[in-house]
Amino acid sequence: MSDQKRRRKPDPSASTSKKPRASSSSYAQALRKQLKPDADILSSLQRLSAATSAAASSQKPVSISDLELSSSCREVTDLDSSAVVHSIERLILSVARSILSGQGFSFDVPSRASSNQLYVPELDRIVLLDKSSSRPFANLSTVRKATITARVLSLIHAVLLRQIHVTKRDLFYTDVKLFGDQNQSDAVLDDVSCMLGCTRSSLHVVASEKGVVVGRLVFLDDGDRIDCTRMGIGGKAIPPNIDRVSGLESDALFVLLVEKDAAFMRLAEDRFYNRFPCIIVTAKGQPDVATRLFLRRLKVELKLPVLALVDSDPYGLKILSVYMCGSKNMSYDSANLTCPDIKWLGVRPSDLDKYRVPEQCRLPMTEQDVKAGKDLLEEDFVKRNEGWVKELEMMIKTRQKAEIQALSSFGFQYLTEVYLPLKLQQRDWL
Repeated sequence: MSDQKRRRKPDPSASTSKKPRASSSSYAQALRKQLKPDADILSSLQRLSAATSAAASSQKPVSISDLELSSSCREVTDLDSSAVVHSIERLILSVARSILSGQGFSFDVPSRASSNQLYVPELDRIVLLDKSSSRPFANLSTVRKATITARVLSLIHAVLLRQIHVTKRDLFYTDVKLFGDQNQSDAVLDDVSCMLGCTRSSLHVVASEKGVVVGRLVFLDDGDRIDCTRMGIGGKAIPPNIDRVSGLESDALFVLLVEKDAAFMRLAEDRFYNRFPCIIVTAKGQPDVATRLFLRRLKVELKLPVLALVDSDPYGLKILSVYMCGSKNMSYDSANLTCPDIKWLGVRPSDLDKYRVPEQCRLPMTEQDVKAGKDLLEEDFVKRNEGWVKELEMMIKTRQKAEIQALSSFGFQYLTEVYLPLKLQQRDWL
């Protein structure tokens, strides 16, 4: 009898410890039962797509020239190779004349410092103001930077004359001793783009392939027809030189922008784009220029709404903000690189309790995370969105964050079978 009692003692505590897991699991199943037939969700998505297309067709795009800003701004445009070559040659001729006149030479470089940037609410993006600084060769503090600038101009001139594209890494390895590290050549590349008034892609210098796309999209890549429904779970790499992409065709109802490769692969393997016609795009973390350009082309040319799926942490929101408002590093080209009206679908801080994500799947925020969240709250583009402010304040108050993969605690396909369909059904986005 005493042996039986000893064996029975752990039972109540064991059953109590299992309750939270059972509760979360049963709640997850209850949410599954809330799903309406796919036809109803598709009908709602069709209305969203039609409204987005109608708005894009009726609204005239607002540009800086349409606004009466107190400060003048600097923006770049796409230029063809011959125009960029002539701009470089005119710049070098002015340098030569300055040297021959005995005045030495100096480059007038637009400042890309944070103090020279402005968030414009009417455009919902960051722009670069028109302040410049001098980069003289005959100065110990700037001689190296001036030399690198001259070298980069020379290399770009040669690339454009050959009508080829090179990577930023290729550019760096042409003169490793001078550049020191790739950050130096990359920074000067952006300076040169500003100086010449052209987009970085106009310089024919690109980053290595990073972003991928899968789903209901067909396009031509340098003349080759690409069907993104036949790309497997890895998707089609987004070409680094976007100018070779043409003929975009799609029957998608929306674009799903995904922060991470793991979630992208889940969506691709489950053929989520066939159940809910969409185009799925990811840059596998921090967005590169090619992915941002490609996303904007999808948005503008196909007139589709863009919904975003990122981690519930400050860095997921920072990544989303780059797609929406632009990066401070490339504010001079924000007109070509941003999609201001992206809708934040998830994972949001409020979702952690709403979907009862288990405590063991939530991560404590570090002091650095909290600081990053508070810094975001000070950004102008966040302040104008009440929903973002509430979500960020909740994140900082609870000091909890979670990755998209936390939803896998309910099943590996919970993301595609329950979470996203329910989000779409409820039109639950900001």
